[in-house]
Amino acid sequence: MPEQLVIRDIASADRAPWFRLWAGYNAFYQTEIAPQISERTWQRLLDADAALFGRIAEIEGRVVGFSLSVLHEGTWVDAPICYLEDLFVDPAARGTGVGRALIADLVALGKQRGWSRLYWHTREDNPARKLYDEFTAADDFVRYRLTF
Repeated sequence: MPEQLVIRDIASADRAPWFRLWAGYNAFYQTEIAPQISERTWQRLLDADAALFGRIAEIEGRVVGFSLSVLHEGTWVDAPICYLEDLFVDPAARGTGVGRALIADLVALGKQRGWSRLYWHTREDNPARKLYDEFTAADDFVRYRLTF
């Protein structure tokens, strides 16, 4: 892991590098997000009252990755649950520990802030699963999704 790696809250000054990485993330998943949705996501990331929050990974002042998460309530617990919705590392920084650091950052925040759990899902063929398996084994749940 690079010695100069910093994980921090997303800030308004991160707009251009975040949008650059966001485009890479969407290209990875072979999807297109409407510009107004990306802009709305950005605005919510900056809103301290929103359930959505973002963390930035930076090396020597250069933004190289992000995690986007949602805190929500649950019916089986009395503490917030964190859903890691999006995680992306610049291809040039992959293999350096940035992805691991972004997940470890959320683990530490969860312990510090009293969350009941942290969870995420990914495609079955995502090469990052090797990293995810270092944190926890995949469970046996199947996802169903309706789109409106």
